[in-house]
Amino acid sequence: MSEPIPYDSFLLVSFGGPEGQDQVMPFLENVLRGKNVPRERMLEVAEHYKHYGGVSPINEHNRQLMAAIQNEFAAHDVKLPVYWGNRNWDPYFADTLEQMKADGCRRALAFFTSMFSCYSGCRQYRENIIEAREKVGDGAPLVEKVRMGFNHPGFIAAMAESVTEAAANIQKTPGDVKLLFTAHSIPMGMADNCDYEKQLKESCRLVAEAAGSNDYELVYQSRSGPPSQPWLEPDVLDWIAAADNASKLSALVILPIGFVSDHMEVMFDLDEEAADLCRARGIAMARGKTAGTHPKFVAMIRELVQERLGIQADKAALGDLGPWHDVCPQDCCLYTPRRPPVAAN
Repeated sequence: MSEPIPYDSFLLVSFGGPEGQDQVMPFLENVLRGKNVPRERMLEVAEHYKHYGGVSPINEHNRQLMAAIQNEFAAHDVKLPVYWGNRNWDPYFADTLEQMKADGCRRALAFFTSMFSCYSGCRQYRENIIEAREKVGDGAPLVEKVRMGFNHPGFIAAMAESVTEAAANIQKTPGDVKLLFTAHSIPMGMADNCDYEKQLKESCRLVAEAAGSNDYELVYQSRSGPPSQPWLEPDVLDWIAAADNASKLSALVILPIGFVSDHMEVMFDLDEEAADLCRARGIAMARGKTAGTHPKFVAMIRELVQERLGIQADKAALGDLGPWHDVCPQDCCLYTPRRPPVAAN
């Protein structure tokens, strides 16, 4: 039996976003192609982008994250060139894999900018990469993802620091303010076939514990399906209004734990809509920072890579769920029976 091809590159896998008003509608059409999302919802989201000149922060974040990963790799003698590819906007996966092929890369480790397992955050990316490899053809590099880091000490520590800093911004400590974790809502049909909720609940528990909070909730945001389709609830705005009606809220820290960077959803749904609601109700609100390029988060990415390189034997994980699998099972995160299983990687 021949020896496996050694890992020779690293791929940062992300969603992509527009960087100008003229790119917004083509981008949203990419995102929503084949999905049962009303056109009026797409136009509503397009209006959100207008508030920011049509520029999503995600691409610039990924450039910064790439640079941080390159520096982290260099500091720890991880000799893998770093590439970046997107699902929905330039640089697309196929273009990046074509460049990697031209550079002589044959087998890459990938980090998905999604900390929790679900179809859209994991399996769909794997399907996208398989399609991109087929488009590139012979010589396209193999791509294998590192495990999910939702309970990695680096991620938990970075998020706990964000909670503490946000609480301080409204003259509170995490122990004396309501803590609200948010994540992107997904359809119940998707949630029922993955570990998204289980991982989120564990991560929230670990972050709250690390920050010294006993008073926290997990809520959801940014649903985009038709009203007839059930999605994960409660919605963040609905929860704030109901909780304030039931028992007056004086202060609130919101941490978008389900987002690696300040996506448009974070900026509009939380920094604008949730902030406006809290202001109208007299609730002091602070929004915690996403993981971004926090040094402990970047170190986590490097450690996950070192695990697969065989440099780091111990798989760091906090809590009850233990380290997640490296290789996705054949039926992992299935969403619709029309989609065939993809090969494990």
